[in-house]
Amino acid sequence: MNRSDKKFKELAAVLKKRDISIIRESIQALRNEETFEGAVSLLASYYDQCSEKLILRAVEEFFNDLKDQSVRPEMVAEIRKPWKPETISMLVASCWQSGLDYSDYLGDMARTFLKADYATSIECMTVIEGSIQNSTRARKDEIINLIMESPQAFLNEKNALVHELIAILER
Repeated sequence: MNRSDKKFKELAAVLKKRDISIIRESIQALRNEETFEGAVSLLASYYDQCSEKLILRAVEEFFNDLKDQSVRPEMVAEIRKPWKPETISMLVASCWQSGLDYSDYLGDMARTFLKADYATSIECMTVIEGSIQNSTRARKDEIINLIMESPQAFLNEKNALVHELIAILER
């Protein structure tokens, strides 16, 4: 991922405009370019504040199309932020939609799994399951312990889901 202050400033300026078609076109154009540092953060913030369905869809498509492994730290940093539940859910869903390897971030996904709503927890479980093959037995055991020690783990609504995640990690 490149650091480009110029591209960052250009995207920030476009996002401040009220012209839906220009914003949407700019976001769609980003899908064909190399992702620059800060784009994920800008778009996550914009998504969290936006209510225009066409723009929301364009941002979702951008995130789903990310194929550069170097965006993972920025994606996980955004998932950790106190965004609206819908934003967190979209970001996590994009992690598995993109097909990137998040094995280095299994702890972050497990923590999000524990504190998120049911639907987002399922998305986290999918990311974990898709990345688990690149993790060591010791790392899987750390995640199991993190889950088992959490007071949030065995709440009624997610009890079965927690057991399923533990079974995935025990494989």
